[in-house]
Amino acid sequence: MTIHVSPARKLMTVPVSPELQGLWPAAKIITYDGEPLMVLPHGVIETIMLRNLGLDAPAPILSQYSFPHPAGQPPFHVQKATAALLSMQQRAYCLNGLGTGKTRSTLWAFDYLRDIGAAHRALVVAPLSTLDNVWRKETFIITPHLKVQVLHHASKAKRLEALRKDADLYVVNTDGIKVLSEELYAMFESGELDVLILDELALMRNAKAERSKVARSFARKSVWVWGLTGSPTPNEPTDAWGQCRIITPNTVPKYFGQFRDLTMLKVGQFRFVPKRDANDHVFRAMQPSVRFTLDDIMELPPVIERTQDINLGKRQLEIYEEIRKRGLALLRGKTITAVNAGVVLSKLLQISLGYVYTSDGTTVPLDNDHRLDALSDAIADTDRKVLVFVPFTHALDGVVARLRKDGVDVVKVDGSTPKSERDHVFNFFQNTNKYKVIAAHPGCMAHGLTLTAANTIIWFGPTTSNETFEQANARIRRVGQHHKQLVLMFQATAAEKRMWARLRSKQQVQDNLLELFADASN
Repeated sequence: MTIHVSPARKLMTVPVSPELQGLWPAAKIITYDGEPLMVLPHGVIETIMLRNLGLDAPAPILSQYSFPHPAGQPPFHVQKATAALLSMQQRAYCLNGLGTGKTRSTLWAFDYLRDIGAAHRALVVAPLSTLDNVWRKETFIITPHLKVQVLHHASKAKRLEALRKDADLYVVNTDGIKVLSEELYAMFESGELDVLILDELALMRNAKAERSKVARSFARKSVWVWGLTGSPTPNEPTDAWGQCRIITPNTVPKYFGQFRDLTMLKVGQFRFVPKRDANDHVFRAMQPSVRFTLDDIMELPPVIERTQDINLGKRQLEIYEEIRKRGLALLRGKTITAVNAGVVLSKLLQISLGYVYTSDGTTVPLDNDHRLDALSDAIADTDRKVLVFVPFTHALDGVVARLRKDGVDVVKVDGSTPKSERDHVFNFFQNTNKYKVIAAHPGCMAHGLTLTAANTIIWFGPTTSNETFEQANARIRRVGQHHKQLVLMFQATAAEKRMWARLRSKQQVQDNLLELFADASN
């Protein structure tokens, strides 16, 4: 049954049937090529009703919404398809992979629903690292007419002050919902908030956690509830149960043990392993959903390089500015040379990463939680293996410690790792399920090494060697790679931004240290 759409008039025509006439008895009937057709409004409700009858009615957003975007950055086909699903489902999962533009798709869906009066205000619950540099930033870029309030402050009083300000989107960190649970619940109950967006939904997989309980209470009162995650079951199939109890509680058993029995096989007193059909149960439970990966985005090249802005901690920023100003004074006094410019630049990069060498050889960790959180979030958002490059050995130790604390199956490779051990690690990473992440000093990535089990590289900070940058990235760009690759580069300071710009344009960084330091100091 063919459905024709008139975007200008926001109407659609469907062949006449007794069933449809029973639903829309007052619908106008016209004849086209001898066939009687019913004329219906092309609205969300009408489209949902037709779909419930098994008719393939297109989502209105695809023909009625402009998908605002910056010049030269039109929405991908998969982003439109994602926005279409979200705008048609009051409970839905967006399971798109890292780098596919989930944030923009969600903002477009919300903006469209708001335009047609089907939604009013949204609460976005997201990892701390994404509040400003993803949600606030993306909203400003593509939907600047929407007002955003970030509800993350040192005190509850400040958070409440922000909550009292008028906004279209309120953005709060995952654990922050506990602080404002009563106030936010009241807003959902009254209808002031009617859209709940849970970014990185897998963080809610522990149903007993307080944040999950709060999210469930919000979801019960919200009109629209969308869960976003690129890796819904990071540890085992039962991870899905807690998430489904928030988004679609009717798609899973009421009790965790029942879902565990569906998806896991008991092989010991306290040991369970996934059943062969576990993923099928998870798939059926997490519906309706949309799932795209980088491979599905035909508009993208095989290799995508992106920078991600990171906030500095308060102490990081203070020390960075102090060192920068000292170096700038030396530069203006013409007492700095290429040699000591390299030393100062290296110190600025260490501070940016959050781990600093001292004169006695010890390492001082700084308040770099934003960068560490962003790393954990990015790794959690992909279901494939990841390479993490950290250009300072002392920082590498801190990164590995944090990832292990977060439960990531990570292995470290640096200059002290014996060749036999490296070969063992690379073999297991490439050919088995062992190790989700290799965290390595980029200088240890040998020419010719193939690590195509990963399609994502995350640079915790920039290297000073163009050759090292190219060779490290080449580890996943080799014969046997069947997926598009993402190179994600963290940056927080002028020094890092200048470095990435030079590395990506293939300029020789080592030969321009004095010039680079001058740029970073401005």
